[in-house]
Amino acid sequence: MGDSFHLSTADLVALAFFVLVWVLHTLASDGKLVRRMSLTTAMNVQRQAWMRNMAEREVRIVDTAIMAGLQQGTAFFASSSLIAIGGCFALLGASDQVVSVLSDLPLGATSSRSAFQMKVFGLVLILAYSFFKFGWAYRLFNYCSILIGAVPIPHGEASRNPVSETAVWRAARMNMLAGKHFNSGMRGVFFSIGYLGWFVDPKVFVLSTLLLLAVLVRRQFFSAARQAVIGQPPEPTPGPGKSRSMWPDSR
Repeated sequence: MGDSFHLSTADLVALAFFVLVWVLHTLASDGKLVRRMSLTTAMNVQRQAWMRNMAEREVRIVDTAIMAGLQQGTAFFASSSLIAIGGCFALLGASDQVVSVLSDLPLGATSSRSAFQMKVFGLVLILAYSFFKFGWAYRLFNYCSILIGAVPIPHGEASRNPVSETAVWRAARMNMLAGKHFNSGMRGVFFSIGYLGWFVDPKVFVLSTLLLLAVLVRRQFFSAARQAVIGQPPEPTPGPGKSRSMWPDSR
């Protein structure tokens, strides 16, 4: 079966491992596999809090500015994905030269031109997936901006009526969906880095996938960023002549 795809059995096993790691990490980040709260889940809570606070403001210039920044960042990564896809097609035009270089690497396995092209097409699929995720996230952030504008202006207790609560829920839900698709696009970009190990050797592919997984797991579940989102400031303990600040030392 591997020969029919110009790939060895080791290549297919390494590819299956790569896909499995991707799926498991996605489920864990979305809170569907482990109990420990991920950074993504914690930020979804903050997105909901943002929309609730937005509903209490009469002037929402800050909220629209934040949305504009989110859209700009999404558009940047979408454009970067397209540029990377163009680079992959340039690789296809220089397949023989690249295969020759890879075969000279200390850990490089001898790979046929057809196998190399199959791997490049796989990289194109990953980057295309990321592009479509970024493109959809950009549109969802645009929809979220409209839903923010649809939230009624607060006027005392009237700001907590069922119509306003529903409008806030819609804006928060759309914001979370946009963030979910943006994170999926970023995950595709990150895993495309691990995918590059396949061009060297299946064993290197497995190793690069494991290293990437270690980095992503740390960022999602054990990073300082996660602690900053879910943590609590320390209680001030005044000493003789001065008090301890609640802000972390930035030196």
